[in-house]
Amino acid sequence: MVDPVLPSSGLLSPLGLESVRLAPGFWGDRLALDREVIIDHCLEWMEKEGWIANFTGEQPRRGREFSDSEIYKLLEGMAWAGHPGFEELAAVVVQAQEADGYLNTRWSGDRYRDLEWGHELYCYGHLLQAGVARLRTHGEDDFTALVRRAADHVCEVFVEGTRTDGHPCLEMALVELYRSTGAERYLELARRLVERRGLPALGTIPFGPAYFQDDIPVRQARVLRGHAVRALYLASGAVDVAVETGDAELLAAVEAQWERTVARRTHLTGGMGSRHADEAFGDDFELPPDRAYAETCAGIASIMLSHRLLLATGRARYADLAERTMYNVLATAVALDGHSFFYSNPLQVRVAAPAADGMVSHAAAASLRSAWFDVSCCPSNISRTLASLPAYVATTDAGGVQVHHYTPAEVRGAGMALRVETGYPWSGGVRVRVLEGGEGAVSLRVPAWARDAGYSVHRPDDGSPGAAGAAGGQAGPGYLTLPGPWRPGDEIHLDLPTTPRWTRPDHRADALRGTVAVERGPLVYCAESPGDLPPLADIAVRQAPPAEHEADGVVELEVEAGLVTPAPDGWPYDGSPGSPAAGGSTTLRLIPYHRWGNRGPATMRIWLPAD
Repeated sequence: MVDPVLPSSGLLSPLGLESVRLAPGFWGDRLALDREVIIDHCLEWMEKEGWIANFTGEQPRRGREFSDSEIYKLLEGMAWAGHPGFEELAAVVVQAQEADGYLNTRWSGDRYRDLEWGHELYCYGHLLQAGVARLRTHGEDDFTALVRRAADHVCEVFVEGTRTDGHPCLEMALVELYRSTGAERYLELARRLVERRGLPALGTIPFGPAYFQDDIPVRQARVLRGHAVRALYLASGAVDVAVETGDAELLAAVEAQWERTVARRTHLTGGMGSRHADEAFGDDFELPPDRAYAETCAGIASIMLSHRLLLATGRARYADLAERTMYNVLATAVALDGHSFFYSNPLQVRVAAPAADGMVSHAAAASLRSAWFDVSCCPSNISRTLASLPAYVATTDAGGVQVHHYTPAEVRGAGMALRVETGYPWSGGVRVRVLEGGEGAVSLRVPAWARDAGYSVHRPDDGSPGAAGAAGGQAGPGYLTLPGPWRPGDEIHLDLPTTPRWTRPDHRADALRGTVAVERGPLVYCAESPGDLPPLADIAVRQAPPAEHEADGVVELEVEAGLVTPAPDGWPYDGSPGSPAAGGSTTLRLIPYHRWGNRGPATMRIWLPAD
């Protein structure tokens, strides 16, 4: 099966890229953008920056110590996408491997000296993931042979002892290579790496051991903490190990960490990470909108973790968070033309950035998308994720097919073929048409935001309504399950209400008190001020129902807002309880957050002061 995650057990089984074909639509368009623009954009910049030439030895090495991993992520994306440039790029990498399997353009001759910061095992992790993608899309060749040699080298060096890498990634890659090859040594090393973390396994650093998730063993941790990408990659690897070894205790530990993290340390967009200095989670309810880091790679890692937990448990909560993060982090991180990217994704930008100059950005927290970064982990991560995105859409179980994410597509599984037709996320209507019939049930996820908002489902062929829960299949709460049999031409009509809704923060998130946000369907909306609106610090919104306007297929909103006048004595503190907006009113335009910053430099905010 052509899929980035292929567990041998779990409640749900994934449907791979050969079973889910995206059609034009929100995600189908982005899949095409990746294949036609983003992959080549990344390749061009990696050549320009000299990162590919590092493998030839024909020039002094360029790039950060982890730049090899960017080539590997790009190769993974190329493999999933069937990009014709894979073989040429892979050949450059193959000739650089040393006789014993070692491969790293930065540390050759000085191996494994700095496991805290060197990223050697992290780079191997992305190399192995590229190899898995090649195995599943093509089969064995020189590149997959290189990957096996590298994996065997790592096993030989690290299977004994207590050493590990400062940046998790290798764990889930080893498990996936085990799933592809059956070689038990890869799973065993992954298990040992998970168990070593927190003993501690790494040296002391100024950020403290929690930065590396090395402060406490994985089984004992209660919440994700430290560097957000590292934490989420480690949790993903732990789920993989738990599933393959039948370790229910380890799986339950990660589930509990996910629950607390989502409840207390996750931004409205699904973004994760509040601190810039160490790209880390903050404390509980430390969720400042303007200081939100919400790294793109952390969003992608969160989608990966949620997808793994969904496959293991079948719980709709995991698909709900994946959807939120896909629409409001992954889609936000890349410009509409595919040529620039966000590294971090704040929920408020107070000062518009200078106009883009097309040069390499040295600032991860810039408030404008950049064509490239000196730390360019995000563009290639976006590319590989979009290339494999069809594999996240649907699953099967013993009872039938489950559709988790709505986008125009053809889905084949459980002996059936379905066509999904929808204008989602702009409209909530979803039509599932049976192309090839079968006996199994069809389960459709009802997103959390729609479960209490009057959704409906029916079968025009017999008029029967669907039943919430698990009737006729194994899908749990949060899904509508309609039993078979199905004949070609049968249809299911699901109608999800997409009326705009006002959202208020938990009162414990002190940076958000006194503010509200607007959501519509899975989309978070924001106000953007590229110079044609009042300053966003000088408004307070009135919570009447927002007005909807459609332009070029995109739904924008308008809300009424009052203008805030400065205090007459120039002192911004006052004892009066009156309304903050005493200077007239205006109409505030709101756009989907994923579209902000495409008109040039602008200020922006999601959480709006409430009148």
